Amino acid sequence: MARWCYRHRLVVLLLWVGALFGLGFAATTAGTDYANVFSLPNTDSKRAYDQMEKAFPNSAGDTDTVVWKVDEGTVRDASVRSRIQPVLDEIAGMKGVGQVAGPYEGKGGAAQISHDGTIAYAQITFTEQANAIPKELVQDVVDLARDAERGGLQVELGGQAIQRVQEPPTGLAEMVGILAAAVVLFLAFGSLFAMLLPIGIAIFGVGTGLFSTQLLSHATDIPDLAPLLATLIGLGVGIDYALFIVTRHRRGILRGMAPEESAVVALNTSGRAVLFAGGTVCIALAGMLVTNLRFLDGVVIGTSLTVVFSVLAATTLLPALLGLLGTRVLSRRQRRKLAARGPEPERASGAAARWSMSVQRRPRTIAAVALAVMAILAIPVLSLRLGATDQGNDDATTTTRQAYDLLAEGFGPGFNGPLQVVVTGGDTDALVKSIGGTAGVAQAAALPPAHGVTVIQVVPKTSPQSEETDRLIDTLRDRVIPDAGAQAHVGGVTAVSKDFATITGDRLPYFVATIIGLGFLLLLIAFRSLVVPLTAALMNLIAAAASFGVLVAVFQWGWGLELLGLGKEGPINAFLPVIMLSLLFGLSMDYQVFLVSRMHEEWVHTKDNARAVRVGLAETGRVINSAALIMVCVFLAFVLSGDSGAAMAGVGLAAAVALDAFILRTALVPAAMHLLGDSNWWLPAGLEKRLPHLAVEPAEEPSEDAAPVEGGASVVHGLVRDAEGVPVDGAVLTLLSKGGRQLDRVTSLADGSYIVSVPAPGTYLLSATARSYGARARHVVVTDEPLVHDVELAEGEVDADAVN
Repeated sequence: MARWCYRHRLVVLLLWVGALFGLGFAATTAGTDYANVFSLPNTDSKRAYDQMEKAFPNSAGDTDTVVWKVDEGTVRDASVRSRIQPVLDEIAGMKGVGQVAGPYEGKGGAAQISHDGTIAYAQITFTEQANAIPKELVQDVVDLARDAERGGLQVELGGQAIQRVQEPPTGLAEMVGILAAAVVLFLAFGSLFAMLLPIGIAIFGVGTGLFSTQLLSHATDIPDLAPLLATLIGLGVGIDYALFIVTRHRRGILRGMAPEESAVVALNTSGRAVLFAGGTVCIALAGMLVTNLRFLDGVVIGTSLTVVFSVLAATTLLPALLGLLGTRVLSRRQRRKLAARGPEPERASGAAARWSMSVQRRPRTIAAVALAVMAILAIPVLSLRLGATDQGNDDATTTTRQAYDLLAEGFGPGFNGPLQVVVTGGDTDALVKSIGGTAGVAQAAALPPAHGVTVIQVVPKTSPQSEETDRLIDTLRDRVIPDAGAQAHVGGVTAVSKDFATITGDRLPYFVATIIGLGFLLLLIAFRSLVVPLTAALMNLIAAAASFGVLVAVFQWGWGLELLGLGKEGPINAFLPVIMLSLLFGLSMDYQVFLVSRMHEEWVHTKDNARAVRVGLAETGRVINSAALIMVCVFLAFVLSGDSGAAMAGVGLAAAVALDAFILRTALVPAAMHLLGDSNWWLPAGLEKRLPHLAVEPAEEPSEDAAPVEGGASVVHGLVRDAEGVPVDGAVLTLLSKGGRQLDRVTSLADGSYIVSVPAPGTYLLSATARSYGARARHVVVTDEPLVHDVELAEGEVDADAVN
């Protein structure tokens, strides 16, 4: 497939461009129909909502608030009223506004003025829900209300519709993330074209995924959070997948392979790992379905679709673009060096090779330090509290946050999250009296009944996010309502948030067990080992605990919130653990696949665990760290999205990826594998026969280089000895072609002698390795005559040529 895409590059490019613009045109024409279907079956708040919907079917529009405060006098003063009332009248006359209930009209208006008379509010009810209200209308309301301000009179606005117009421009977070990724890629590659490749692949993958999701929103319920999360994960995996393939392709060209052959080899190795890694991400995302929360179904569709398109772009569009660029994927310096000196094996960076050797020499120390760091970071997770953020968590400079604070100041902290007790039977007056006398209740008042349903508005003394408010809801449900003999249910936004957090917490263990179990099975089949998937599962749990610890410290304890400009501390969004764990398990599995697949490839060839772990880490560590750095940049950029949920997910995922790549995959995992030794690759014989075969690495194919030329075959022979001249028994010697293909492999005898066959005269690479010794690799030039080549192995040393 890679070869076909490479040779028909213009056709592939035109097909992708056509798909992107075609889907974009269709999606733009059709518009969006995102629906936040938030259903919590068999919960008290859901039963309260159902009763209210039957009794009050016309209260569907979004309700926002205008709040004003005077420094001197009261809001009843004629000078204040003459400025505010005309504004409210003008807002009420706007098309799209249903009604405006102010404090200066009717008997109920007096309740909208604080006891000291310095703060008042008016409620604006739109004819549509917040997402359907034109932003132009909302902006006109904001501008008109804010124009009423003067010295000594402060005017602020709050509500969901108002919050939408104070968000940063759409696409700002994505652009910042892409620019940061571009800087990292340019530093890693030193080539403009190589830098643009991963970004282009990510744009095609995310673009087609988002447009498809937008079209699907007309056929199924997809929340407006889905495209934001799809962009978050799509940019990360799209850039990373292309990075892994481009890195392998560049390495092939530097080794002297033709660009086409290098692209084919890159796709047949790293491309396979990309397919496997993309599959694990989709499986982890699909694990959200286990929670049976309809709100998350659309998130699964949007994010999975974007990942699928990113994988397709990396495995089809990328080889086509590689064909268009040829050797220009290398920097000019690399091209000049290649032309002047000819091909030579790419050497692992000094730092990567040295770190790999350090892990091998001191696995216990490195494992202990890494575990200690992760354990310390995980400590805050013990105080994790799930809930819902509201406008009280917005940045202090926003009008929504200031309106929230003014309402709390004038009417009490519980005013921003009133409870609605929906009564369908029993003595309503007695229930109102009983609720009013309950500890923690500031006021309780019954609204006019409709269709046999009465709603009691209950204002707690504490804020919507406080634990005292959660306990008050339990008290009303478990004691107050049953003691009054009434048939009633407690609803409202605060009660819904509490029920959602409870359900999420109850179902989280099943969800975690599902995605860990599926990931274990995939790795078991791919690497034919029981220990490797067990290690991966344990590392994923450690990464999850540490990343949630960081999340709790930042968003729940408030550490660094001021610095990040993310508002006030509060509980962790209840939906975040499910979404974040899905993405975390999928992404960490990516790094595990890329790391262990290289180790497994070396293990299959040498059966030397120490060498396999050392070589795998030396070759993949740098690219994994580069990929992780890109993801961290992309995720942190979503702090600028203006959405508190996206900002929380961005910070949490950035912490998770950083800890996973920089501590777990490059320190704890290889250290643990060194300590476990050959048992890493243990699999019971009975299980081996029953498992299906799913190879991440390609099978060894016959090489054209290996075809013997008539009369031209020869041999390389000699002795393998250590530094003191002692013969080395059982050393593995491998003859490789200039393209890196294995031509022959033998084991030295007791006297250290060996002999490998050479298909034809030419230049080859001869590598040698043995247990307890470092590896050696040297170029050998073979003629028609046999070549004598002795090899000296030294303990604890590693040859960069051999590593590669």
